[in-house]
Amino acid sequence: MKKNILKIMLGTIVGGILGFGYYYFIGCKTGTCPITGNPYISLIYGAGMGLLLTLPSSQKSIEKK
Repeated sequence: MKKNILKIMLGTIVGGILGFGYYYFIGCKTGTCPITGNPYISLIYGAGMGLLLTLPSSQKSIEKK
């Protein structure tokens, strides 16, 4: 249980870092791009993607039971 929570938290943090890194190194400098033009939005978007990738799927929990 604690391992799952730690994995989800780590995935969210790494996703946020990668989202900000994408803004910083690749993002659009004019500010017209909705996601990569704002550091806060790209960080939140990256954290959301990291969260979605690390959440356990319902299929895995059914197979374990």
